Amino acid sequence: MAKASRANTSRGKPIDKTELLADYRLGWASRHASLIGRKEVLTGKAKFGIFGDGKEVAQLAMAKAWRPGDWRSGYYRDQTIMLAVGVCTLKQLFAQLYADTDLAHDPMSGGRQMNAHFSTRYIDADGRWLSQTAQANTAADLSPTAAQMGRLVGLGYASKLYRQNPRLHGLKDFSVNGNEVAFGTIGNASAAEGIFWEALNACGVLQVPVAVSVWDDGFGISVPNKYQMTKDSISAVCAGFAADDSVDGYDIYVVKGWDYPALVASYTNGIDRVRKLHRPALYHITELTQPQGHSTSGSHERYKTAARLQFEQDADCLKRMREWLLSAAIATEAELNEAESLALADTEKARSEAWQEYLQPISNERAALMAIYDRIAEACERHDLVDEAKKHLSKLPALLRRGIVSSARKTLFELRLETDEVKAPLRDFVQHQQAINQDRYTRWVHSETASSPLNVKEVPAIYGDIPQSVPGNEVIQRCFDALFAREPRLFIIGEDVGKLGDVNQNFKGLQEKYGEWCLTDTGIREATILGQGLGAAMRGLRPVVDIQYLDYLLYCFQLLSDDLATLHYRSAGGQIAPVIVRTKGHRLEGIWHSGSPMGVITSGLRGMHICVPRSMVQAAGMYNTLFQGDDPALVIEVLSGYRLREAVPENLSEFTVPLGVPEVVISGSDITVVTYGACVRIAEEAAERLAHAGVSLEVIDVRTLLPFDRPQLIAQSIKKTNAAIFMDEDVPGGATAFMMQQVLEHHGAYDYLDAPPRTLTAPANRPAYASDADYWCKPSVEDLVEVAMSIMHERDPATHKI
Repeated sequence: MAKASRANTSRGKPIDKTELLADYRLGWASRHASLIGRKEVLTGKAKFGIFGDGKEVAQLAMAKAWRPGDWRSGYYRDQTIMLAVGVCTLKQLFAQLYADTDLAHDPMSGGRQMNAHFSTRYIDADGRWLSQTAQANTAADLSPTAAQMGRLVGLGYASKLYRQNPRLHGLKDFSVNGNEVAFGTIGNASAAEGIFWEALNACGVLQVPVAVSVWDDGFGISVPNKYQMTKDSISAVCAGFAADDSVDGYDIYVVKGWDYPALVASYTNGIDRVRKLHRPALYHITELTQPQGHSTSGSHERYKTAARLQFEQDADCLKRMREWLLSAAIATEAELNEAESLALADTEKARSEAWQEYLQPISNERAALMAIYDRIAEACERHDLVDEAKKHLSKLPALLRRGIVSSARKTLFELRLETDEVKAPLRDFVQHQQAINQDRYTRWVHSETASSPLNVKEVPAIYGDIPQSVPGNEVIQRCFDALFAREPRLFIIGEDVGKLGDVNQNFKGLQEKYGEWCLTDTGIREATILGQGLGAAMRGLRPVVDIQYLDYLLYCFQLLSDDLATLHYRSAGGQIAPVIVRTKGHRLEGIWHSGSPMGVITSGLRGMHICVPRSMVQAAGMYNTLFQGDDPALVIEVLSGYRLREAVPENLSEFTVPLGVPEVVISGSDITVVTYGACVRIAEEAAERLAHAGVSLEVIDVRTLLPFDRPQLIAQSIKKTNAAIFMDEDVPGGATAFMMQQVLEHHGAYDYLDAPPRTLTAPANRPAYASDADYWCKPSVEDLVEVAMSIMHERDPATHKI
């Protein structure tokens, strides 16, 4: 890079001295936040700390290229850029370090995330979108290495859509002609993760305005670059991604992380190109340091050589920035010393205020409990017990809410023989604390606003006297044709969804009708297909992410589970991404085309709605519901059902299926069969066969696994039949166990049983290939008939012989 005596903007105008000194001061404020933050952890005031020291100068330079409306998808080393663009304040950094649950103090996560996990709130308390073009935006951070890369694809892709798709040009709160840049940041070691390479390739293929900065400090915790990256260098490995005059690709920049003038020039000039040309850029920022090592969990002296430790001191970016400011005669020693002193004072003031704001309400709660103990001591005879509780409470090694509530609950147990009048104040205190702390730590798994899909009014399907009958794939095609006609923000991405119209012809003719921006083919890259939709949904669009088969969901499951499903929760209600993931599953042919890993899904995707329609008409009703809501969802269509003909409702585009409300498909009186998806047809056939033997099955389609049976309809059925079979195609202990736990334990149906509840599942192995294997690897009609007859035989052996 060319040397410069002064830092220049992209227009060649020197940055004035005032701004340079402000940058230097902010860099040192960020550094002091790291140094002081570590001390707060080591002295017991905070649980854990991870900081961005050693990366300050590069991030100050990046901030010069940032514009309102831009986005970041980064990780926990980015505190300086977040301070520089106004996403957070020094005091908020410390509030998050202390896990302050007050959103006024930590608006990024309400104390739910460890420190240095940044987020901007882009919906208000009522779930309405805020203007994104007037603020700096950052997707809520997550800790898994490289996980931020998936959604980065979509954040950049949204700018492409807003610029290229005329249907979106009126959405001015989300974009100004697609000029927004998505800044991605990642550590050098995390760049070895597979999702990094998949995302890098996807951004290059799509040519989206993304700028990926790799902060290279030479290590991944204790493991040096030579074990992380071929050639020890991400930029050397990525040389083949570089664009030239004839081939699209990346602009690639390699800059030393302490060279402020070169960094400013590279970022301002390079980001201008990204913004105008929609050409992605890769910034390899080298010779960065970690003055305190990876985190507060250890010391880097344990694994770095003396020479490396000396390099860390010599190459310290703030030290080198100071040397440059002096050598270029931009500032004096006195001016720089003053900036450093002011930065320290700024940080100490922020730390002190954040600590007091965190501590005061907890101190008040302890005082309230102490007062209750005093009142109880006057009213009961166990003075010794209450005095011991007060003594223990006053000497807690750390003032935490858990210590206060634990003391109260323990004391309430010890006082169990006292009168209710004596215990009432303590019981009230415990109940109140339990309620507000549940609120602090468990709210916002799903949307709680009027826009929640759970609030969508049910519109029943209406059928004519002689309803039209069409194959299932045509039902889906008609459903999405209607959705596209009324929703300009809708787009579908996935393998073969565009020109081919889906491998099952579910979107036949729709690309020709609505254009390639609405139905877009992608490469075989499930993780970043999801990320492409996730990032775009954060920017106000309504993507349908098509994963060709349920078995392939595992490719993107980490991002589904860690990012999409937790987004609303970990941002404390501040962010949403209403992605609909559409896939096809259950029985068809072979190990990887007949999967039904529903237990994995229900356990790993809390925060998403899981829809398991038995038919394509049911699926259409669910899509109609979901598109009126603001939560993410997974819809698993029955893979073997596309050629089956279904009666089409007259109001196919308007009717809705309520989430979490099962449907009684066949009424009966002897046994309740609880199932979903492809197994509903199995249960219906078994019910018909058993009816000839005098056995009446009540078949219930749960329709959605999450949420599950909100009106507790299944329990009422079991109250009538006194017996239950939970059936699906998952392995033993999977979703059938989940359904049984919900119905018997949570809904209280255990009390209604007169026979042991049964599960009917697939065996523990993966399903083998071909029709014979399907018979023995999936539940069959005969299996269900035999299980039902065994229950009837136990009840009345003489009547029901087996």
